[in-house]
Amino acid sequence: MTSTLEVVGHRIADYLDQPIKGYEPFTPSTPDALRSTLRAGDVLLVEGNTRISSVIKYLTQSTWSHAALYVGRIGDRETPDGEPLTLVEANLGEGVVAVPLSKYFLYHTRICRPTGLSPEDRRRVCAFAAERIGFDYDPQNVIDLARYLFPLPMPARWRRRMIALGSGEPTRVICSVLIAQAFEAVRYPILPKIAQIEGESAKRDIMHIQHSSLYAPRDFDISPYFDVVKPTLANGFDHRAFQWADFANADSGAERASLPERDCDRVDFSFPAAQSDATRARTFDPQA
Repeated sequence: MTSTLEVVGHRIADYLDQPIKGYEPFTPSTPDALRSTLRAGDVLLVEGNTRISSVIKYLTQSTWSHAALYVGRIGDRETPDGEPLTLVEANLGEGVVAVPLSKYFLYHTRICRPTGLSPEDRRRVCAFAAERIGFDYDPQNVIDLARYLFPLPMPARWRRRMIALGSGEPTRVICSVLIAQAFEAVRYPILPKIAQIEGESAKRDIMHIQHSSLYAPRDFDISPYFDVVKPTLANGFDHRAFQWADFANADSGAERASLPERDCDRVDFSFPAAQSDATRARTFDPQA
């Protein structure tokens, strides 16, 4: 019976893991900036392009459908092209695997960084995830998997439970569960429940860590204990060096004339008289 459930589960997983045609990230990652910004212990959120990604984004009302933990080079593991494997993640149908950073260069991503972790705690978080490489994904709970085939509208209070997929066996995990468990190992909070207890002299806040199966990728984004790090800004951004479209170019004049007039088109972006005619001719591109 177990083998039959696994076969059915794997088939459903294969279907859900198929990419949706026409996916285009709004802001794909800049490889060099992403590579130079990531630190061990950072959580990389990903806007996926598969069928199950779209369902997770609906259930969590979020841009993010997947999470991976950046641990740095894992021993001498690398791709056939010689790129080091630096991310640990749990994938549908694969289980816990190590992958190269280049896997997500073409995706919209976000870096969430835990604050205040000591080097030793960072090492323990990364080691926890790396030691679980080879663990299975959970294909046995076919009923849970089948729910993702029918993303029907449902009350918000039920959506979190829909994410809690899996049999609960310690060797069968999903992406957010793996990372949540890694941070739980060093008692680092993500979205703990806080209970106030009335004491004789003052109130104390007692943090209750949620069950790891209830975490979703977006929780690292909205957590008050993780910084959002944007590689474009972290590596130095000068807006004056940004290349804007110039409607003064002759080849864009026809396109400009065909655009309907809007309020922003009537704003006077006049430059001081001391500037050159060429400089005064430049305007902002309302389509940028």
